[in-house]
Amino acid sequence: MCLLITGGQVVAYIIGWLFSQTTGGWRWIVGLGAAPAFLQFAVLLVLPETPRWLVQAGLDGQAEAVLARIYQDCPNSDRVVHRVMQDIRGEIDQETLELGQSKAHGSRPQWLHGAFQRARDLVANGGNRRALTIAMMLQGFQQLCGFNSLMYFSGIIFSALSFSSPTLTSLTVAVTNFLFTLAAFALIDKVGRRRILLYSIPVMALALGLCAVSFSSLNVPWDSQPPEHQDPAAQNSLYPLLILFCLTVFTAAYAFGLGNVPWQQAELFPLNVRSLGSGLATATNWGANFLVGLTFLPMMHWLSPTWTFTIYAVVCVVGWVIVRAIYPEMSGLGLEEVKGLLVDGWGVEESQRRHLAR
Repeated sequence: MCLLITGGQVVAYIIGWLFSQTTGGWRWIVGLGAAPAFLQFAVLLVLPETPRWLVQAGLDGQAEAVLARIYQDCPNSDRVVHRVMQDIRGEIDQETLELGQSKAHGSRPQWLHGAFQRARDLVANGGNRRALTIAMMLQGFQQLCGFNSLMYFSGIIFSALSFSSPTLTSLTVAVTNFLFTLAAFALIDKVGRRRILLYSIPVMALALGLCAVSFSSLNVPWDSQPPEHQDPAAQNSLYPLLILFCLTVFTAAYAFGLGNVPWQQAELFPLNVRSLGSGLATATNWGANFLVGLTFLPMMHWLSPTWTFTIYAVVCVVGWVIVRAIYPEMSGLGLEEVKGLLVDGWGVEESQRRHLAR
C-alpha cells in the first residue's frame, strides 16, 4: 500500500508539472483524478471476500481457497492455511458464545451487540488497549511531524524560495519518498520496526531544525497564495538549496521509517478487534492530516517559517521519546507472540531480547 501511495504521488507530480504551463491545465489535472477511481472500482469487482466473512457465512471452502492464494509462497502453506482457519473458527465460536450469553440478558440486535462487544474488547482488555494506543500514537505522529505539508504546499514553499520551476522542484520530494519507501520494504524486517523509527526520527528532527535555521536567514513573504515577487536575497543565496537538501533528507528519513511503519498496524491487534482498532488508528491519521493541512499556511504566515519548522522538529523529538518508551520490536513475531508481549505491559525489553535471539 505504501509503495502504491508514494508511486501515485510521483505520477501526480509529473502530471501536475506537465500541465502547469498549459492554459486551463488545472482542469486536466482535476479531471484525470477520476481515472484511478474508475480503475479501483473495476478492481473491486474481482476482489474476493475476506476469509473471516466467508467462514461466518458457512463458505469454508471458499475461505480456504482465498487463504491458499494469500499464503501460496509460504513454506508449508497448507499448514499455515489450516492454522489460520482454526484461529478464525475459534474466534467466531467465541463471539457466538458471548452473543448467546448476552441474549439471555437483553434483546439487543445481533449487529449492534457485535459492535458493542468489539468496542468493549478493544478498550477493556489491557493488551488490546495498549495495541490501540501504539497504533494511534504512530499514526498521529506520522502526520503531526508535518510531512504532508510538503506534499500539499511544496509548490508554494519552493516558489517563495525563488526556484524557477516550483512544481518540478517538488518532484524531488515525491521521488525521494518513493525510492526510500522501496528501501524500507527491503530492510524493515531485517533492521526491525522499532529500530528503524529510533534511527530515522532523529534525522527528521535534525533536518527540520536546519530548515528552521535556514529560513531565519531569509526574508520570505508568506500568504495563502504564492508570493507575487521573489525575494532577491533568496535568488542570490545558497539557503534555498540548503532548505531543499534538508527537506529531501527529511523526506528520505520519513519514508524509511515513520511513513511506513505505522501502516503495519494490523499486526498489533487480535483478529476479533483488528478491523475496529485499525479503523480508529486510520481515523487518527486522517484527523491529524486534516489538522496539518488546515494549519500549515496560517502557521507559516503568523508564526514564521522558522517557528513552524521548529514546532515540527519538536514533534519529532517527542515522538522519538514515546516510541522509545512504549513501542516494542515486532519484526518476525507472530500474532500470538505480539499479543503476549502486550498482555501485562508494553513488552519493550522482552521484544528486544526476542529480536536479538533470532
